[in-house]
Amino acid sequence: MTEVIRGDRIGKLGVLRVGCSATIFHADKQRVLLTRRSDNGVWCLPGGGMDPGESAAEACAREVLEETGLVVNVGRLIGVYTSPNLLVEYADGNRIQPVALNFAAEPIGGELGISDETTDVGYFSMEEMKSMDVWAHHIERINDAMAGAESAFVR
Repeated sequence: MTEVIRGDRIGKLGVLRVGCSATIFHADKQRVLLTRRSDNGVWCLPGGGMDPGESAAEACAREVLEETGLVVNVGRLIGVYTSPNLLVEYADGNRIQPVALNFAAEPIGGELGISDETTDVGYFSMEEMKSMDVWAHHIERINDAMAGAESAFVR
């Protein structure tokens, strides 16, 4: 099971890991695509770790495809998220302090569905998310995406 741990400078107990997430708006621009993780049942933006030999945009597109079945065009950088007070611990014992790049992305193909990493997918409004178990650090990313700022957030 994947667990998010918060604490003063707890990130130093892990290793830095660069990852990407995608904020994909529904056509109504009021709902965002979320995936439900198969390892812990928590809702989050599609995304994951960057592999050696790929760009951030390639990593983002690959993760979206793997988790949702959608082919996306990766657009502007919404924000960079690097809290030293956040540690992600995986079932295998690995601990990381994420360095997350959140991008706006637009579907250009594929078919929305689940994968071995997800048990559900769907578009949800901020109001609907209030009653869902959504990772708090992803809510921050979604809020930043909805702000529509011209420049990227650095958090």
